[in-house]
Amino acid sequence: MRARQTLIVLAKRPVLGRVKTRLAAGIGPVAATAFYRRTLARTLRMLGDDPRWCTVVAVSPDTWRPRGWQVLPQGRGDLGARMARCLNAVPSGPAVLIGADIPGVMPAHIARAFALLRRHPYVLGPASDGGYWLIGARKPVPPLAPVRWSSAHALTDTARLLPGVALGDTLDDVDEAADLRKGL
Repeated sequence: MRARQTLIVLAKRPVLGRVKTRLAAGIGPVAATAFYRRTLARTLRMLGDDPRWCTVVAVSPDTWRPRGWQVLPQGRGDLGARMARCLNAVPSGPAVLIGADIPGVMPAHIARAFALLRRHPYVLGPASDGGYWLIGARKPVPPLAPVRWSSAHALTDTARLLPGVALGDTLDDVDEAADLRKGL
């Protein structure tokens, strides 16, 4: 019997002024918060009930409890520390972690990442801006540092830290107004 697969969705409580601040600089905080709420809801609706994996919402702040979902607190630290902590908190089996701001993500993308984890210890889903939208592991994740977050070097920096990493599908997240104009 294969170990249980876990999908972790990294999510912030969708509060005005607290989410998508770089996007808000270009479209305003109300529109950025509305975008985030829609995208988070779509992500959980589309991926959350898939029988191939168990879905967990990694929450920030740690006290937030979105109704109807198993939650995992992100805890403190930079993005790398929080992602590694969440991936390492899964008791057994492979885990894949994504953000809540990837409009193009579909169940097939997640299934392909889990398939790669059958042959590789780690997987990253590249983004065209040099970052990544997905990280997965079937063994403990080392500290994700040093990584130049929110830069064109994030994927390369992280890949150097993960021996045997495979690259999955390329998708893009929405960080800035230009990303929305690209039709993401």
